[in-house]
Amino acid sequence: MNILLCAAEVAPFAKAGGLADVAASLPKAWAVLGHRPLIMLPKYGHIDVDNYEIEPTQTVISVPVGSWTEYARLWKTKMPDSDVPVYFIQNSDYFDRPGIYGNPDGFTDNDRRFLFFSRAVFEAAKAIGFAPDIIHAHDNHTGFVPAFLASFYRRDAFFARTASVFTIHNMAYQGIFEPRRAMEFSGFGMKSFYRGSWFEHGGAVNSMKAGIMFAEKITTVSPTYAQEIRWTKFGEGLQDALESRAADLVGVLNGVDYSEWNPVLDTHIPLRYTPDILVRKDEVKARFLMRNGLPEKEAREHTPLLGMVSRLTAQKGVEMLEKTLEDFLAKGLLRIALLGTGERRYEDFFRYIARKFPRRAFVKIGYDTPLSHNIIAASDFLAVPSLFEPCGLTQMYALKYGAVPIVRATGGLADTVEEYDAAKMTGTGFVFDRFDRKEFRAAMQRAIICYRFQPHWNQIRQNGMARNFSSEISAANYVNVFSWALQKIGVSADKE
Repeated sequence: MNILLCAAEVAPFAKAGGLADVAASLPKAWAVLGHRPLIMLPKYGHIDVDNYEIEPTQTVISVPVGSWTEYARLWKTKMPDSDVPVYFIQNSDYFDRPGIYGNPDGFTDNDRRFLFFSRAVFEAAKAIGFAPDIIHAHDNHTGFVPAFLASFYRRDAFFARTASVFTIHNMAYQGIFEPRRAMEFSGFGMKSFYRGSWFEHGGAVNSMKAGIMFAEKITTVSPTYAQEIRWTKFGEGLQDALESRAADLVGVLNGVDYSEWNPVLDTHIPLRYTPDILVRKDEVKARFLMRNGLPEKEAREHTPLLGMVSRLTAQKGVEMLEKTLEDFLAKGLLRIALLGTGERRYEDFFRYIARKFPRRAFVKIGYDTPLSHNIIAASDFLAVPSLFEPCGLTQMYALKYGAVPIVRATGGLADTVEEYDAAKMTGTGFVFDRFDRKEFRAAMQRAIICYRFQPHWNQIRQNGMARNFSSEISAANYVNVFSWALQKIGVSADKE
């Protein structure tokens, strides 16, 4: 199949969250499976064109925006360690500015920026002669891609055999815009916007809803989350739309690129290790603590290290740690290493913790790829106490590195972490059900008890390291969805 993946962010070029990692790993896996993937994303001003060998092409495309035409130039490179082509859509007015979305509140013209990008995807594909069997659009930023295909482009012979698949990474971010602006920029006009239309929700244009309603197939990033968004508040008001497309909604668990996240191969960590030589993991932990100022004797104490690599937001359940962590640190029951950025109140809390417990709390506010690898490799536990979690990747990274996850049973966390059973010596982590501080504290206590007793401590780590959440498994599941999408428009997938 020719698979065109379009997303607002793709690692390593532009990243704000897990979407970028998934958008990077899937195409590489599809190529291994024998398909022909191609990636498109905006050319943001902060992208390091020299480092990633991104070069301008001679191709300039015309992009319809409302009743007028705008223009974009294409740039090109390949994914690192891969032959997967990556095309960047350059328009300085829209994308040559700091960041991707304009955090924390978003750029005021995000409607126009991402409508332009979504329309440019089609014009770029034609310009380079890449006729996609599947256009795989990700999250609200590309929610209009399925609408453009169904309404404007399928009548074009170039896209007559193209189907769209729309993937929801997080229902909390829906792309909500003022109708007159967004409908004009999209080219649909206000005649297509009315109460109950496929673009409308709550009186506003909703890009996520457009993607849900127009795509041939809709996926989300874990089987449990696919159910939660239909039946619970995690549908964020779009439960009816999702239920109307229930037959076409599939939960496909995200996967991990084990060429990057693997303690056997990782060049960011000081020692590589396998499940059979966990003493090396313990040495990685000791070296991490010594680099952070602890004397060797103290660094080698039998005290567990709790890791957390996360956005610091309410969704991530940081308030569970707010009320629990200080007590555990004061009693000397653990240490914590945190890397993250987010809401000011949570950043301030961890700064306070670091000041109060300078020998037990190691905090960096920000994003640092090598440090994220080192924290996960050094940690005994990884905390992911999320209020909701569409999928989550850090718990999968943690499992491969022998860092035992402590998670709430929601979304992809429920699909990837199994409570440890000491009698059977099965399971990979510690799980709590209700979003409740007492339940989280109890899960932490179970984890600390396990840490103190062999053979359970080695067994639970080895159980986790044996789990396989490879992106190639996820990619193969997506190929099945793509075949179903093609069948919906009357194209035989067997011939693709």
